[in-house]
Amino acid sequence: MNLIFMGTPDFAVGTLEALIDAGHDVKLVVTQPDKPKGRGKTVQFPPVKECAVAHGIEVYQPKKIREPECVEYLRQYDADLIVVAAFGQILPKEILDMPKYGCINVHASLLPKYRGAAPIQWAVINGDKVSGVTIMRMDVGLDTGDMIAKEEVVLDEKETGGSLFDKLSEVGAQLCVRVIPEIEAGTAVYTKQEEAQATHTTMIKKQLGDIDWTKTAKEIECLIRGLNPWPSAYTRLNGKTLKIWDADVVETESGKKAGTVVEAQADRFLVQTGAGCLALREVQLEGKKRMAADAFLRGNHAEQDTILG
Repeated sequence: MNLIFMGTPDFAVGTLEALIDAGHDVKLVVTQPDKPKGRGKTVQFPPVKECAVAHGIEVYQPKKIREPECVEYLRQYDADLIVVAAFGQILPKEILDMPKYGCINVHASLLPKYRGAAPIQWAVINGDKVSGVTIMRMDVGLDTGDMIAKEEVVLDEKETGGSLFDKLSEVGAQLCVRVIPEIEAGTAVYTKQEEAQATHTTMIKKQLGDIDWTKTAKEIECLIRGLNPWPSAYTRLNGKTLKIWDADVVETESGKKAGTVVEAQADRFLVQTGAGCLALREVQLEGKKRMAADAFLRGNHAEQDTILG
């Protein structure tokens, strides 16, 4: 099948690779513009562009896909199907109606739950036991189109945003490849979403990682995992930012104020929360490397009764 693929981050690379491996003729890859990154502001290709270039596929990087000239540029490829995975721009109706078989989206949640941005991280932050991927036929709404296929993924006890990202990327890629022949053959089943069950997520911002110690230990532990590796959960210790990469819930109460260091000796770095305590396992002080809590305590002052935040 002749395809146009639209995607930008690492999550979408797996789907593009799977489509190529399955023998589909990817005529064009559409991705977001290159962006400067790091202190040196070096221009960096989006991961999908790197993949496309490696396979010798033409790349198109419009700032606004809705512009009439962009729509006409896509039209010349006469694609049978447009496959979208975390592209980052909303497609206008002119593009949605363009291909013979329409446009399908690889969405990293079990729709209608978690429509919108960052569903992977929110699944971990919210303490969900199950997540998954939905392949849907796109319409003008935000993740509101008819569902074609779903696949569930059970979250591990220590699942992070990063580890679930990798799992759903692989599941989404294989599910997409499996669905396309059904679309072409006319055997795909399109199921409408239950609007009453729809929930929406928002973009993840760095400020979300600022730990509110009045929340429960479990809520904070989920936040830490959900924001690992980006943007990370953090607090402040003696005026410096302390990122927390791993922690365990401890069902105990010290009677002290939320955010208080209850213990800070040997391999035990315990902090009181709004309900229960949190044992910090891996941390990173501002300007330093990530390290296990016991190694951190050997070289840094985190005295008992210190207030974090």
